Amino acid sequence: MDRKTILLLGISILILAIMLWFVGIDQVLDALKIANPLIIALAIATQVFTYFLYTLRWQILNKIADMDVSIKKLLPMVLVSLAVNNITPSGRGGGEPVRAYLLSQADENYHFEDSFATVVADRALDTFPFVVLAAVTIASMTLFFDFDLWLIVVMVLAVIAIVAVLIIIIYMCINPSFGKRVDGWIIGLVRRFYKKNSESLENQIHEAIFGFQETMKMLISNKKGLVYTLTLSFIIWIFEIFRVYLVFLAFGANVNIIVIGEVFIVACLVGMIPLLPGGLGAVDGLMIIFYSAAGISTSVSAAATVIERLISFWMTTIIGMVIMPYYGSSVLDKISSSSSNEEIEEIVSEEQNENE
Repeated sequence: MDRKTILLLGISILILAIMLWFVGIDQVLDALKIANPLIIALAIATQVFTYFLYTLRWQILNKIADMDVSIKKLLPMVLVSLAVNNITPSGRGGGEPVRAYLLSQADENYHFEDSFATVVADRALDTFPFVVLAAVTIASMTLFFDFDLWLIVVMVLAVIAIVAVLIIIIYMCINPSFGKRVDGWIIGLVRRFYKKNSESLENQIHEAIFGFQETMKMLISNKKGLVYTLTLSFIIWIFEIFRVYLVFLAFGANVNIIVIGEVFIVACLVGMIPLLPGGLGAVDGLMIIFYSAAGISTSVSAAATVIERLISFWMTTIIGMVIMPYYGSSVLDKISSSSSNEEIEEIVSEEQNENE
């Protein structure tokens, strides 16, 4: 991690510490003492099972794209990408290029543009049920919570932005002329910022976008695979919500699982805003406030949120960071800091040339 990432993580932890101080550290510690360890262990097991479901969905997409990789090999890649997502303020997208790169290195026959297409498709399939749940949640919570108008507007705009990005990606894949315009726009940026050897890079971009479009078309046209993966995506979100419900159950909190799901979805929506790594601090505070507003004591809300984030955020981050050196952290640092697909493609090309 670079200094900027460490600084942002520090700020996030400081925000959380201040919130816990306002709640009352003693009260939170007292609440932690009553937690049922067996139910907490079940929540951890649920999170681990969710890792498997994430990997299974990606494996199905890879098979459709003629990249048959075992879950045993894909699971570490997924964990590394989740960790990078958590430590970079990138709206939960910083780890996806890393995952695509790792897959492209698993076999010399796998190209980055193809692996990146399966990652984008995986992301889209994960986002679709989230958008549906977010729309229902916003409509429901405006009826049961006294929201300020600005907060409702921000949440609605965030959902619209997510939907717009999905539509653009899908439209680029099914409409060749639009894909060419995107290609031209990216080439224009390259010519502006890359003065030396831009012709070679432009050819790489052409090939990457063409390969990306072809692979995405293949994935979209496979209706059976889409049904399987989309169903799996809804199941994943159900398990995510169930994990949070188990944590509150461990504290003896009598709360409706629908309320748990609504607050969790809103917190995830805030976590997608690229301000702090993994939304740390902002997400935690929002969960404490909303769960308290739902009738759960503030101390239990804070304690349950701390445990939930230890499972979903910190456990995932630590596991991924432990695995990361196995693949070589230097190139991962470069890729995770890249802001565009052409930069990533250039890095991959350089690595491939060095290997040759």
